[in-house]
Amino acid sequence: MIKPLSVSVAQRLSKAAHWLNTADPTPVIRPLLEKTFALPAGDPRYASNSLTPGAAPLEPSFSEMEPRMLRFTVEPLGPTAGPIDRRDEATHEMRRLVKEFFGREALHWFDETSEDWRESGTGTRLHYGAFFGNSYDKDGLASAKVFYETLPSQIARLPHHLARLVEIAKFTMPNLAPLFTSITCRREHGGQRMTFLHRGALRLADLGPLLDQLDLSNQLAGIMQTFGLVLGGRFELPDKSVLIALEHGHHGPEVELYVLLGMIPDLPTNFLDLLAMGLSERPRELNAMLRWMAAFTPESSDWPGNFSVLSVKTSRSGPPRVSVYLRPVEFEISRDAIEDRTAA
Repeated sequence: MIKPLSVSVAQRLSKAAHWLNTADPTPVIRPLLEKTFALPAGDPRYASNSLTPGAAPLEPSFSEMEPRMLRFTVEPLGPTAGPIDRRDEATHEMRRLVKEFFGREALHWFDETSEDWRESGTGTRLHYGAFFGNSYDKDGLASAKVFYETLPSQIARLPHHLARLVEIAKFTMPNLAPLFTSITCRREHGGQRMTFLHRGALRLADLGPLLDQLDLSNQLAGIMQTFGLVLGGRFELPDKSVLIALEHGHHGPEVELYVLLGMIPDLPTNFLDLLAMGLSERPRELNAMLRWMAAFTPESSDWPGNFSVLSVKTSRSGPPRVSVYLRPVEFEISRDAIEDRTAA
C-alpha cells in the first residue's frame, strides 16, 4: 500500500521538534496534515499550490526573533480544494487551536478580528484563500496564524492603527498591491499585519520615505547592509520579487521586507555563507540557524533544500532581524513528473 505524504511530513516535523527541543506538533495538527497531504509523495498535483509552487505546500522558517522555535506554514487541504474551502479550513483549525490552547477570551478576539475575512461573501474572487501557520517551543503551541488572501476592497476594514500604516505606505510607495492579512494568536496577545506585493523594480533606498514617516529612518542602513551582503551587492530588486508587511506592534510600527529568492536572477551561489557572515556577530542566532537547518536535513542528504525567502524585520525596539524560509528537499516535486502531468 502506498503511503500518503502526510506520514513523511509528520515524521519530519517530529524529528525537527526533537532536534530543536520543542514540543512535537504532530499530535496537535495530525488531522490537518492527513487532509492536506493525502496523496503519495512525489505526486505532481502537489506542485500547483500558491505557497511553495513546485513542491508540496509545507514551508518551515527560521527567525532570529524566535531562534529556538519550530515554525512552519501549510496551504490547507489537497490540490483539488477551492479557495473558500481552504479559507474555511484554516479558520476552523485556528479556532480549534486558539480555544484549546489559549482560551475563550483569545478566541473571542480572533473571531472579532477575522470576521471580515472569513465570511462566505468575500470568497468569490479569491485565488488560494488562506494559508495556516504554527510555531512551537518546549512548552507546546506558541502561536497559531491564518494568512487570509485580501482583496483591495477589504483594506478599509483593517483596524485603525494598521489602516493608518497602510495609508502611509500606499502614499509613499504607490506600487503596493494587497496580498494577504495575517492574524496571529499567541499565549499572551494577538496581532494583525498586512502584506503587500511591490509591483515594479525596487531600489532599497526607495524605502527611505516610508521609514521616515514611521520614525524608522535609522533602520535603513541596517536593512541595506543585510540585503547588500547576502544578495552579493545587489541594491535593486526585480519586479514582483518583494513583499512588504506592516504591523502596529507593542513598540510602534513594524516593517518586514521579504525577498522572493527565486525571482533574483543572479543570487550568489554562496548565499548561505554570506548569510552566516551577516550573523557572525550574533553567534547564538547563527548556531540556532545551523541547528534548524540540520533539523530539516534528511538522513540521506547533506542539505535541507532550497531557501525560498529572505526577510528582514525592523521596529523601534532594536536593529533589523533576519528570517529565512525553506523548501525542504524531500518534498520537492521532480520536474519530469510535473512535465509528464502537463503533457497528459
